[in-house]
Amino acid sequence: MEHMWTVLGQIWRTDNLRNKILVTLGLLFVFRIAAHITVPGADVAVIESLQNSIAAGNDSASGLAILSLLTGGAMERFSLVLMGLTPYINASIILQLLGVIVPSIENLKKQGEQGQKKISQWTRILTVPLAALQSFGMMYFINQTSLSAVGLPILDTSDWGVMLPAMLTVTAGTVFLMWLGELITEKGIGNGISLIIFAGIVAVVPTQIATAFSSAGPLVNLGLVALTVALTMFVVYVAEADRRVPIMYASRKAGGQQIRSFLPMKINQGGMIPIIFAVSVLSMPSILSQLMAQSEAIWAQNMVTWIGRHLTPGSTGITYNLLYAILIIAFTYFYVSIVFEPKKVAENIQKRGGFVPGYRPGAETEGLIEGISSRLVFWGAIFLAFVAVAPIFFERVITGGLRGVTMFIGGAGIIIVVGVVLDLIRRINSQLVMHDYDTL
Repeated sequence: MEHMWTVLGQIWRTDNLRNKILVTLGLLFVFRIAAHITVPGADVAVIESLQNSIAAGNDSASGLAILSLLTGGAMERFSLVLMGLTPYINASIILQLLGVIVPSIENLKKQGEQGQKKISQWTRILTVPLAALQSFGMMYFINQTSLSAVGLPILDTSDWGVMLPAMLTVTAGTVFLMWLGELITEKGIGNGISLIIFAGIVAVVPTQIATAFSSAGPLVNLGLVALTVALTMFVVYVAEADRRVPIMYASRKAGGQQIRSFLPMKINQGGMIPIIFAVSVLSMPSILSQLMAQSEAIWAQNMVTWIGRHLTPGSTGITYNLLYAILIIAFTYFYVSIVFEPKKVAENIQKRGGFVPGYRPGAETEGLIEGISSRLVFWGAIFLAFVAVAPIFFERVITGGLRGVTMFIGGAGIIIVVGVVLDLIRRINSQLVMHDYDTL
């Protein structure tokens, strides 16, 4: 405890770090205010009824409740930022996919920081039309969920005089969040986009805890606490685990002696990104099913029924969770293949005069690193899929299917929260070390 206060005091005395943390907290506070501002034209009384229905564990609103977790309840409140950063994430996915098949984008990725800035600019531009398209689908989805859960619409989706201003408002909300995220990254501390998602998840934890403690008995609550703690410890353990590849460097200063070092390769190389991608993709069928619900075609009605039965977010059904796990594994392989380049790593080791004992610099070292990476990616993907899916079934066993009572924070949420917190700790420690070095 004394060490913690010492560290906090050191952070407060470090002007640059203190200012960055205050800026980050201030911008996250702005995000939370925006999450409570309702879209103009929406019926506030119906929104309150929908929130009460979600809190009561209404099955008709379960899909909305799960999707709303990543936005800190902004979706169920029908707020300005009800889509969160979903369009931005989808734009990132599209550009990364295009980077594999379009040579010009692939060349930009090889241009380092300048190419990355160009790709980031394209991502921001693509976010706007995606947000405009998704805003209609998302508001229609929430409206239909409200009709199913409480029997009343939040707004008239058939009136374009109402929908167009609402779509413009929600699109602007997403662009505003994107700007906030970039501002946090530039002026604050940490990755702004990840921090906004983190803040949205953490914001609903007190409500989850209050619901569980007011609706369930002490044994159920004890089980939920134990499950949350055990899962968090497991995630932290794996997140910090790495495979250290030994590297030898020849040093002139040491009289030609060799200096031993290592290349740390994380088990979970994909971090939280594959889960965010998977959630974004799996949210689309539910939204599309609401759009098809008004169709009189038999095939469309059958499709809506099938999606509602098998692909509702948060479902304990085997179809949804199997697809969820497969998408997480696929996105893990895809993401790591983009961000980690064994050839480039091997070249950097060789340029610095290093080598892996028992392997020749160049192709042999590249083959070793690629082989280790492929094995780590496999276990990392299995880990992510297990943590995202398994707690849903553990929770079902602990609560006995009690309505409205869930884990305080889901498996996917824990991975995101742990990832962001560990990244923040590293960045803060780095800033403190730099400050101490500058004062010498």
